[in-house]
Amino acid sequence: MWADAWLLAAKDLRIEFRSRVALNQVLPFALLVLVLFAFALDPDRGLLERATPGLYWVAVLFSALLALGRSFSVESADGVRDALRLSGIAPVAIWLGKVLSVTLQLLVLEMLLGVGIIVLYGTAVTGWPLLLMTVVVATVAIAAAGTLYGVVAAGLRVRETLLPLLVLPVLAPVLIGSTRAFEAALGGTPSEGWPWVGLMSVFAAVYVVAGALGFGPLMEET
Repeated sequence: MWADAWLLAAKDLRIEFRSRVALNQVLPFALLVLVLFAFALDPDRGLLERATPGLYWVAVLFSALLALGRSFSVESADGVRDALRLSGIAPVAIWLGKVLSVTLQLLVLEMLLGVGIIVLYGTAVTGWPLLLMTVVVATVAIAAAGTLYGVVAAGLRVRETLLPLLVLPVLAPVLIGSTRAFEAALGGTPSEGWPWVGLMSVFAAVYVVAGALGFGPLMEET
């Protein structure tokens, strides 16, 4: 299963590397979101500093929706989805490969966005262990839930609008927890952020189990 998952993840990553969609479209979109917020809130510098964690994760979430949509759109041409179903690869391996691919893309994006908030907002980064753990847990949760709901929307013509409607309510606890954890880390009180990481870990575990169990039946239905 793990070998198949890595094979599929490597396939998706090669496609993205060659097409450069993430580099040429998703990353500029995320940076543009940060720039627009910076212009909107710059007159009140104190408000901008307080809002930095939330703005960061809103940009990540919007970019994740683009990455998830792209992850399934590459399978829609030339009967690739049917080929995957007939390949003999376990559905859980297909799901895991998608999650690994999206997770790695988001981690790179989040690192670059972190540089963006330092440059644009002048944010002083503290509490590195809490920040890194928050990023990892939140990214896994976003990729796991997004991939599960992505397969639901993939077979529909309205998938571009349906995917956000399905994913955003589910990821609301992760967005709240990651924002609070970042606030604690950047505010110099990391002890207040670790409970939020624990809560996000619970949601991430639920999304992972639900994805592993539900991806196969949903793939067959759609």
